[in-house]
Amino acid sequence: MTMKRLDPSFYEQPTLELARSLLGHYLVHDHLDGQIIGKIVETEAYLGAVDQAAHSFGGRRTNRTEIMFGQSGHVYTYQMHTHTLLNVVSGPIGSPEAVLIRAVEPVAGQELIEINRPGIKRFDRTNGPGKLTKALGITMDLYGHSLQHEPLYIVEGEGVNEIEAGPRIGIPNSGEARDYAYRFFERDNPYVSKFR
Repeated sequence: MTMKRLDPSFYEQPTLELARSLLGHYLVHDHLDGQIIGKIVETEAYLGAVDQAAHSFGGRRTNRTEIMFGQSGHVYTYQMHTHTLLNVVSGPIGSPEAVLIRAVEPVAGQELIEINRPGIKRFDRTNGPGKLTKALGITMDLYGHSLQHEPLYIVEGEGVNEIEAGPRIGIPNSGEARDYAYRFFERDNPYVSKFR
């Protein structure tokens, strides 16, 4: 596996393209206890001001969404219930868009994932956005972090076999936006959320 980080220009792709392009690359967390790596197998795109499902819909600018208005390739984390969710900031500066990392397939550091997610069946450890952050030890402390630097970054992967698209998950109160096919995933990968 190459450990070449994605170039900053990679994150400057239009958000829908970025959401597809991230599939098959590797999310790396240099955790205090060791390195954990997961292949990105599922993402969701959020198109900012024009997307009713986005936190920044209508240009909403709050302490939480502030990082989304900045440079692409940074981390937007937010809390949902007890879960931290990990997003990659996208879009040009001033356009608050992001890509949610929904699921990863563990590649390295499985023993640490087991410690972080004890008693959880193999395919259920990282097959959701809150699950993968617990498994990889990703916390709100990484809000605003640049993916060009340790401890969290994305490196070149080998791609995926076949990409499918479908509606995003868990956004029932977002009008017609709930039906947009902005979720992308590797077909037949058992780590994709709601696979079974």
